[in-house]
Order: sequence, then structure tokens, then C-alpha cells
Amino acid sequence: MTSHRFAEEFGGRVRFRGLGGRAGAVEAYRHLFRTGEPSPLTDAGVPFCPPSVASLLREPCHEGELLKFTHEVAGVPGRFDRLATESVLIPMIGRKATLTHTLCVSSQVGCAMGCAFCETAQMGLIRHLSAAEIVAQWWTATHALGRRPANVVFMGMGEPMDNLDEVLGAIAVLKDHNGPSLPISKITVSTVGRVDGIARLGEKLHEPGWHRLNLAVSLNAPNDAVRSGLMPINRKWDLDELRRALLAFPIYGGGKLCVEYVLIPGVNDLPGHADEVADFLEPINAHYRGHTERGSARAMINLIPYNPRRDSPWPAPDEESVERFMARLTERGVYVKRRRTKGRDLMGACGQLGSERIRQRRIVPLTTS
Repeated sequence: MTSHRFAEEFGGRVRFRGLGGRAGAVEAYRHLFRTGEPSPLTDAGVPFCPPSVASLLREPCHEGELLKFTHEVAGVPGRFDRLATESVLIPMIGRKATLTHTLCVSSQVGCAMGCAFCETAQMGLIRHLSAAEIVAQWWTATHALGRRPANVVFMGMGEPMDNLDEVLGAIAVLKDHNGPSLPISKITVSTVGRVDGIARLGEKLHEPGWHRLNLAVSLNAPNDAVRSGLMPINRKWDLDELRRALLAFPIYGGGKLCVEYVLIPGVNDLPGHADEVADFLEPINAHYRGHTERGSARAMINLIPYNPRRDSPWPAPDEESVERFMARLTERGVYVKRRRTKGRDLMGACGQLGSERIRQRRIVPLTTS
């Protein structure tokens, strides 16, 4: 819960540093998130059970050490006694040559979207995570593992727009100035292209304190024929509908739109495919320039060399094909960045999160409410 809600519920029970009422509750809440020490709450009888790490894997990379960790969470009666969330702490060295960490969080156990290249999709959707279970991933990274994330991306297991109420509840806590106090501009919500979710998130951006929340969209294909084969969501909302949703998404402060493109050999990696991607983005960039009087583009391609899932029909792309695709996009005036591969050996890279134990491909109807 946010500090405001906590003060409303526990303002008469918690005293801290000589303060009672709402002020004491807020001070205790701030102390909890800043230090990880729950005693001001537990001494007052407020229930609090810090999350514990169920498993931890480490993999060295050129920018530091990548950590993949799990939490045990309640299962689904009659199906699974216990389940696990998966989260990844990714080391990043930016322009200022300082080490920070990006936390990739899960919003569901499994996923209903059925994308052919993704390990999580092979599980099907098991259940949604609560806002508390999402925030617990930040808590563990910060207080159990000692790496306070500079950025949080909703790019782990699950489709965030399919669990948007809990995702928004988690973000409200993460950005709370009395809590984690993560700048809203450092939080990104990624979607496979749920047009209804993009519209709803856009409405949220009009509220104070939410303007600079970032959106990332998984494109992954140059046209409807290829995309429908890779991503079942495209059969409900095709590329024209997706582009209209992105054109309608609010523009605040020159914020960029991250367009993710997983490069798969022999599927979506031809120069002509790059041209089709550039054509898809051009109206979005033109609309942005017309409304902001900025010369830069709004849409940025985040090019992701494919990380093979278990039993994948495709290999990872070779370096030559990645460079060729990037060069063609650049020739077309598209701003493109390559996502460096990290965590592939421990199944912690993009598209590789998921439990092999409960892995089961099945048809799950898309939800639209």
C-alpha cells in the first residue's frame, strides 16, 4: 500500500521517533522502505513478513554480475501447491561510466499471450501477481541483495496489461516519495500490443505524478503476416490498430517510445523487413515532431538478438545479420539501439524466464476486460 493508505489504516497504531497519528505512521513507512527494518511496524502489531529469496543464480557479464532470483508464492488450488516469481537484476554502465542496476520484474506467473519465441509463453498463464508480490521483487533486490535498482522494467514473466490494476498499484508504491521513491521516469511498462491496455495506461498518464511513465511495445515483426505467426495478439489487434494506439498515447516532456524488436534468423531479419519497420514508425515520428517541434524521433528501436527458449526452432542470430539489420534501419533514419545479451547461460535473458517444471503449451483465450 502507498504511504497515504498506510497512514489512513494504521495512523492510530504506530508511533515512531516521538510521532503518533498519521505523521508517525508515515515516518515508520519511510523508515521501512529506506532501511528494510520493519521493527517500528511489527512492534506496533502491524503485520509484515519480508520476502525471502527462494533461489539465486549469478552470471558474470562485461558490466558486472547479473542476478536472477525467485520468490515462492502461493499456488493455485488443485493445480500447483507453490509457484515461483522470477526477477532479474541487470548491471548497466551508462554514459557517466557509473554502475547502476535495472530490475526486470514479473507481473504474472506464466503468460497467456502465446508468443512463439518466448519461454514464459510455453507455461501458459498460471496466475496474476498482486501489487505486493510485484513490490516484493524490488524489496529483495534492494534490501536482501543490496542492489537498489535505478530503473524498474515490467518485462519479466507475464503481460502487464493483462494485470494492469495490480501493476498500477505496484507502481504507485514504487514511486511513493515516502517509500521506494523511484522516479516515474525510471519505470517502464512493456506490452505485446494490447491496444485496450495502452489506451488505459494513456489515461493514467494524465494524472499528476504519472506523466513520465514509460511505455515499451514488443513489435518483433515487419508486417501482419509475420507478426500473427509469432504473436497471437496480432490476430485481435493488428499493426494498423497498434499504430493508432501509439499515435494516441500521450506525449509529455519529450518522452521516447521504446519499440522492442527480437531479431530471429530467417523470420524477421531481412533488409526488406527493416524497411517495413521504418515505414511503420514514420507516422509516429512525424506526429511527434508536429506536436513538439522537436527534430528528434519519438520511437526508438531496441534491437534484441533472439535468445533461444528451450526446444526453440530457431538459433540465435549471428553478428553479421544483427549489424546488417541495424545498418539498414539507420539508413532509413530510425534511431536504433542494440540490447546487449546478458543472462543467456542461466535462462535469464530476454524471453527466457519461465519454469521448466510447469512448462505446458496450451491455448488460453485472450482477455479483453
